[in-house]
Amino acid sequence: MTRLLHLDASPRPGRAGTHDHGSHTRRLTHHFVSRWRSLEPDAEVVYRDIGANPPPLTSVEWIEAEFTPAEKKTEAMKAVLAESDALVDEVIRADILVLGAPLYNFGPPAAFKAWIDNIVRIGRTVDFDMQYGAHPYVPLEHYVPLLSDRPRHAVLLSSRGGFGFDPQGPLAAFNHFEPGARTALQFIGIDGFHSIAIEHQEEGGQALAASTQSALARIDRLVERLHNETTAKRQLQPA
Repeated sequence: MTRLLHLDASPRPGRAGTHDHGSHTRRLTHHFVSRWRSLEPDAEVVYRDIGANPPPLTSVEWIEAEFTPAEKKTEAMKAVLAESDALVDEVIRADILVLGAPLYNFGPPAAFKAWIDNIVRIGRTVDFDMQYGAHPYVPLEHYVPLLSDRPRHAVLLSSRGGFGFDPQGPLAAFNHFEPGARTALQFIGIDGFHSIAIEHQEEGGQALAASTQSALARIDRLVERLHNETTAKRQLQPA
């Protein structure tokens, strides 16, 4: 059984194409999960709407609690980290992260960045070799991703007001969303990273419609490929 974490970060309720002023990214994530369930009806799906209920921002109390050794954490510190712990547990359990978030001002919405900050946790999702801890600069390769214990995939489904933000596009250098998300997720050990986006939202009309249909078709192909891969790997595992 495949475990999916379905996360929506858009503040817009509803889905484009179904609800007035609905979210394009919510449409994409719903499409991905629906397609996956059509192939694997018993797949486990955990849903979290951080657009409606954003994770807590990093605070002085959060930092103090995070960097206090486990045996010295107070009940108050544990309470401060409780939601972050729940977010981390969801990521650890998932095989595929289905992440929907729009591009805002060349980067992610605040709720998505807060989610990243809550799941990149020393001792939970990443660690480092203590022999380098006293150095002023710790080379990145000495960090240990704790989620590399088994294959995991992250599927980032986005929407953009303009166009040309894909890697080979004329505005690729202005897109700080997908590269940043890829870096953070690979840092904790999620090596499978896939991104699909709708563009031309501000222009609308036929350009938006064509981009939407292209994104939905790409999701269909990605779902089929990932499902075939996971099914093949499952069949190779000993009974």
